[in-house]
Amino acid sequence: MSTDNAVQPIRLLLDVRDGALADRLAALLADVPGLQLVGSREAADAVVLLSVDTAPSVGNDIPLTPRELEVLGLLAEGASNKVIAHRLGISVHTVKFHVRSLLDKLDAVGRTDAVAHAVRLGVIDL
Repeated sequence: MSTDNAVQPIRLLLDVRDGALADRLAALLADVPGLQLVGSREAADAVVLLSVDTAPSVGNDIPLTPRELEVLGLLAEGASNKVIAHRLGISVHTVKFHVRSLLDKLDAVGRTDAVAHAVRLGVIDL
């Protein structure tokens, strides 16, 4: 890999049918270091395609605990583990446990992905 590639941001195109969801995802991803959101007529390194028509309709079938729903809501606000722990009166270790559980249950690869999955599945509304 050349040094130029190491400095260049990943150019990501969001192709999301739901305009409100697209706006929310763009807001969440706007400040991610090394990531640049691009328009449909611009060159992109990767494309995220989300279609409401093809999204699974199992939102209420995911067995989340009330505490996991609280943590998920704070994740959607962009809160760190430390902030979540403080707001819920629990330890950071316990927050990490809940986040890991959410990632597993929502089949997500990260915090933002968990929120995106939860919104798409109807588990939470932003």
